[in-house]
This record gives sequence, C-alpha cells and structure tokens, in this order.
Amino acid sequence: MGLTKSEIFTDEQNRMALIAKAFGHPARIAILQHLFKLNSCVCGDLVSEIGLAQPTISQHLKELKNLKIIKGNIEGTSVCYCIDQKEWKNIKHMFLQFFEQEPIVNGDCC
Repeated sequence: MGLTKSEIFTDEQNRMALIAKAFGHPARIAILQHLFKLNSCVCGDLVSEIGLAQPTISQHLKELKNLKIIKGNIEGTSVCYCIDQKEWKNIKHMFLQFFEQEPIVNGDCC
C-alpha cells in the first residue's frame, strides 16, 4: 500500500491545511471572534450568542480544541473555553510567514 497523501507533505504544511480547514466554517470563525471579544473563558453562552444547537456548537468547539486553537477547563458541570494564547501566537506567525512570501517573477510569465 502506498503513502497517504498527507505523508508527502511537511508537518507544517499539514498543520496549516488543518487550521485553514477549521477556519473554513463560519461557525468556527464566529466562535473564535466571540472568544477574542470577551478575552476570557466562556462556559454556556455560546449557544445563544452563535445561534446554533448545543450539539453543533460542541462539535465545532471539539474541532478547535483538537487543533489546540482553544483550550477548555471543566468548571462544575460545564466546560469553559478560551483562546490558547501561546498557540494562537504560533498560528499567527506561521500564517504571516506564508502570506508574506512574494512570487519570483521573471518577466511576463503568464
């Protein structure tokens, strides 16, 4: 059996693709924006804030947590979430390096 497609790419390329995929859903963007706006842990108000069902919000939170973009702490019967500031800094750095690249153009290529 051959290599899986992800194995032919670097760890950073795979990580960037997973993060970009997470950013590809508007609910996850809304969750992140809400967490940034509050700058604190959020326990239960994401459902009312985002307007999606609890199971849907939970699935999006799970995706963001698996990528370490957010972290969660159990407080009583609920889990409180916030941005993982160290990881967010790493993500920003990685994407800034990617977006700051300039193509090498030799004349009129296209």
